[in-house]
Amino acid sequence: MPSPLTPRQILERLVAFPTVSRETNLPLVDWVEEFLNDCGITAHRVWNEERTKASLYAHVGPETPGGVVLSGHTDVVPVEGQDWTSDPWTVTERDGRLYGRGTCDMKGFDALALAAMALAQEQGVKRPLQLALSYDEEVGCLGAPAMIEEMARRLPKAAAVIVGEPSRMRVVTGHKGGGGYLCRVKGVEVHSSILHRGVNAVMAAARLIDWANRKNAESAAATPTPLAALFDPPWTSVHVGTISGGTAGNITAGSCRFDVGFRAVPGETVEDWAAAFEAEARALEVELKAIRPEAAIELGRLFAYPPLRPEPQGAAEALARRLTGDNGEAVVSYGTEAGQFQAAGYSAVVCGPGDIAQAHQPDEYLEVSEFEAGWSFMQRLVRDLAA
Repeated sequence: MPSPLTPRQILERLVAFPTVSRETNLPLVDWVEEFLNDCGITAHRVWNEERTKASLYAHVGPETPGGVVLSGHTDVVPVEGQDWTSDPWTVTERDGRLYGRGTCDMKGFDALALAAMALAQEQGVKRPLQLALSYDEEVGCLGAPAMIEEMARRLPKAAAVIVGEPSRMRVVTGHKGGGGYLCRVKGVEVHSSILHRGVNAVMAAARLIDWANRKNAESAAATPTPLAALFDPPWTSVHVGTISGGTAGNITAGSCRFDVGFRAVPGETVEDWAAAFEAEARALEVELKAIRPEAAIELGRLFAYPPLRPEPQGAAEALARRLTGDNGEAVVSYGTEAGQFQAAGYSAVVCGPGDIAQAHQPDEYLEVSEFEAGWSFMQRLVRDLAA
């Protein structure tokens, strides 16, 4: 049956769900499942271990291989501490822009994908169209792997995956891989006048952070490979974004916590960089324990996802270029679930409406023209699958 809602109306419904990664996404999943059911489409859930979140996938068309997957994520980043001029959970149009949390990253694409599924069901397609909506992408692409595994097992294999992260509808054929740790340094508190008898966790953490600085400097000075040279920056970066620790200025810090993340260019692996960081941490820990045996460094792995490598004559790239007319060369330094699909044996690209510069910002917005271009893309895709 025809879709009961327009793409814009679907977007308004999706944005109204405050699906910040720390919260459940189940009210949104419930709504999407009901929407698809009203269109005559059966959806399937893939739960997290606690059953507080779920990914969702669906299939329209014949039970044959060679179709297309439209991949998006349902979670968004927080709005606390940001200065919004309108309600972030309500789509507000001003000056040709659709404001709201997730309009750009990436509920705009999700809305278009849902509308495309309804259109494909209504008009009929000779090759399948599949939908994949994940959870916890914003905190390390955590939800997609189990969903991809189940789709590969239960659905006919698609020829192409289009991950609709904001690219201004350019065809992005490569992105960096990513990984991260939460690091806890356990020190020993003493008066700072006898600091040599204790272990200052903050100062020890600073040594690991300086390792990141040195590695960035070494990588920046090296000649990049031809593939790495496509990226900005053209090397694997190591970043520390948060740090906390210590009790007072005259006490050696008893604890320090910080995060460290890697964005690895294709051709290098997050695992190799993680191994190098772990070796540095273990060597430092030996030094600290020689001073006080109770000192320690704990490393908690947060996430890891693979890069997207450009595919020579890839099916996804060929399809996206045919539908967009974009023949430019584009890679990005942010990560997506496209690398996870590719690692599972799918051909994948990134192509979606919006500008990544607007993602995660206060007053996040999606240009109306970009949203309309995305809908034109979806209509061409459905016609292509029906031909």
